[in-house]
Amino acid sequence: MFSQTKKKDSIKEEAIKAVNIYKKNFKEILPAQVLQGEELERLNSHSVADALRYFSGVQIKDYGGMGGLKTVNIRSMGSQHVGVFYDGIQLGNAQNGVVDLGRYSLDDLEEISLYNGQKSEIFQPAKDFGSSGSIYLQPKTPVFTGNRKTNLTIRAKSASIDLFNPSFRLEQKISKRISASLSAEFLQSDGVYRYRYTRKYPNGTTANDTIAKRYDSDIKAKRFETSINGTLNNGNWNIRGYGYISNRGIPAPIVNNRFKARGARMIDENYFVQANFRKKLFPKFETQLKAKFAYDYTYFNDTVLSQAAYPAKNTYIQKEVYLSSSNIYSINSNWDVSLSGDFQYNNLDADLKNFSYPTRYTTLVALATTYQWNRFKFLGSLLGTFTFEEVRKNKRPDDRREWTPALFMSYQPVAVPELTLRAFYKKIFRLPTFNDLYYTNVGSTFLEPEFTYQHDIGFTYQKKYENPVFKGFYVKIDGYYNKVKDKIVAVPTTNMFRWMMLNLGKVEIIGVDINAQTELMLGRVKLRPLLSYTYQSAKDKTFKGEGIDPADTFYKNQIPYTPWHSGSFTMMADYKDWSFNYSMIYVGKRYDGQLDNIQYNFIQPWYTHDLSIQKKLNLAGHPFKINLEMNNVFNQYYDVVKNYPMPGRNFRLTLNFTL
Repeated sequence: MFSQTKKKDSIKEEAIKAVNIYKKNFKEILPAQVLQGEELERLNSHSVADALRYFSGVQIKDYGGMGGLKTVNIRSMGSQHVGVFYDGIQLGNAQNGVVDLGRYSLDDLEEISLYNGQKSEIFQPAKDFGSSGSIYLQPKTPVFTGNRKTNLTIRAKSASIDLFNPSFRLEQKISKRISASLSAEFLQSDGVYRYRYTRKYPNGTTANDTIAKRYDSDIKAKRFETSINGTLNNGNWNIRGYGYISNRGIPAPIVNNRFKARGARMIDENYFVQANFRKKLFPKFETQLKAKFAYDYTYFNDTVLSQAAYPAKNTYIQKEVYLSSSNIYSINSNWDVSLSGDFQYNNLDADLKNFSYPTRYTTLVALATTYQWNRFKFLGSLLGTFTFEEVRKNKRPDDRREWTPALFMSYQPVAVPELTLRAFYKKIFRLPTFNDLYYTNVGSTFLEPEFTYQHDIGFTYQKKYENPVFKGFYVKIDGYYNKVKDKIVAVPTTNMFRWMMLNLGKVEIIGVDINAQTELMLGRVKLRPLLSYTYQSAKDKTFKGEGIDPADTFYKNQIPYTPWHSGSFTMMADYKDWSFNYSMIYVGKRYDGQLDNIQYNFIQPWYTHDLSIQKKLNLAGHPFKINLEMNNVFNQYYDVVKNYPMPGRNFRLTLNFTL
C-alpha cells in the first residue's frame, strides 16, 4: 500500500504508457504514500477522507456521519497548508482554505498519493510547489482489452445507516487515440445512528453517561463527471468536467444534553471544467499547459443559532480561473531544469452585511532543477508568489511578494543498494483566506502570511526475496522537525459572538513516521500485512510579547487534537476468488480545542476494528463482485472532534457488476 512503485496488470500498464509515452523514468527522491487499485476498495473506506486515515503523519477531522465536514491535516501544520490536486490541478477554496474530502468518492479514483513537502518531480505547475504537503487524487484512465470499445460498471451500496448509493461508470473508445468516460453517483442517507455521550465535571469526574441517537447528519448528494482523453505523437491531452450537488445536515455539537437539536443546513453546488495538454516539442524540451474554471455555490443556514445576536443564514459564491505553463529542458541525461508560471483569479461574493467583495490575483513563478550523480540525487526549487487584491472596502495595506526555497537530496550506498537515505528542507507559506481577512466583524486586513519551515531526514529499505514463503519487505522511516510561524488564530473579543483574527502563535512539531509492509505466501493464500505509526510532539511556543505569557498554563502544551501516538494495521488475505481484509486504526490521547492540557479537556484514545470480505464471481460471462463490510466491529463510541460523536458498529454491502 505504501510502496514507492507497484506492479500493475500488464494491460493497464500498457494503457498508462500509451497516455504517458514520453514521461521520464525518474525515481522519486521522496517516495509517496500510495493507495491504489483494489486496495482502495478493500479498506472499508467510503470517501477520500476515510482512505487517508491509513497514511502516517495524517490527522483527520471528522464531524460525524455522512454529512459532517471532513478535513485533513499533515504533520500538524494545519489543513490550509495541504494542497489537494484532482487530476493534476489543485482544488481551491479561497474562502476558507479547506477542502471537504467527504465530497470525493473513491469509485472513480485509480490512485491516492500523499507527499510531504512536495513531489520530487520538477515538471509540474508552480502551484504544485506551493504547499507544505500534497494529496494527489488520480481518476481512472479508460482501459480497453482486446477488441472492446465499451466498458460499463454498475455499482450499488447499502449500509445500516440507511444508505442508498448507486453509481455507474461508462467508458467509450472513440478512436485509436481518443477515449471518453462518464460517471454519475447518487447518495442518500438519513444519518441516524446511535452514540454514547459522556459529560464530565472540570475535575474530570463523570457528570452523566447516556446512549442517544444522532439526527442531524443526513445527506442527499449527486455527483457527475465526464472526461475526454487523447494521445498525440509524443504527447497527450484531456478535458474533464465535474459537478457535485448536495443538501445536507451539518451536525451540531452535543452539549448540555441537547441530543435532538438540529444542526445547520448546507446546500452545495460545486462545478469545474479543466484541461491539460502535454507534448515533447524537441528531443530535450517538453511543455505542459493547464487551465481550469471553477464555480462554487454555498447556502448555509444555522438553524440552532437562528435566534442568536448574529444569525448565520448566508449565501456564498466563489469563482476561480487558473492558467499554467510548465516547461522542462534536459541539459544532459543527468541534469534537468524547469520553469513554470501560473496565474490564478479568485472572487468571492456573499450576502454578509458590510462585506468587502474581495478579488485576488495571484501569479506564481517556479524555477527548479534536478541532478543525478552516480547514486546521489538532488532537487532544488525556488517559488515566487505575487498577489494583488481588489476590494470594495477594507483594503489591505500592501500586496504580497514572497520567495520560498526547497532542497531535496537522496543517496543509495553502494554496499547496501536496497537502502536509500534522504533529507529535505522547505520553506513555504499560506496566504490568509478571504474569511481570515474580510469576514464581517471578524476578519483583519493586517494579517501576515502563515509560514512553515520543514526539516526531514529518513531512509527507505526495500528488498525482494526468492523464498517460497517470504516474498519481500519494505520499510520507510522519517524523522522531522517543523515550525509554524505567525499562526493565524481566531480569538474572542467583548463577547462570544464577536471574534477577530490575529497572527498569534508559533508551533514546533517533532515527529516520526514509520511505514512497513511485507508479503507472504502460505500455500495458495497470499498475505500482505501493512503497518503505519506516527509519533508527534506539537507544542505551542508563542513567547511573551507575542500575545501569550510563557507563565501561562498552556505554554509548551500539545496543540489541540494532535495525538502523541497514532497508527494503523491492515492485513489483506487472498485465496482464489476470495479476499479478506482486517484493519485497525488507533488514535492516542489528545486534548480538545481549549488551550490547557488539563483533565477536563482530555479526549480518550480511540480505535476501530474493521472487517470486509469480497467474492469475485462470473455472471453471464461478466465480472461480478460482492463486498460485505463490518465497520467498528466492537461498537466503540468515540469522537474524532469533541462533542461530534461518530457511528458505532455498522454494516455495508457493495455490489459491483462490469459489462
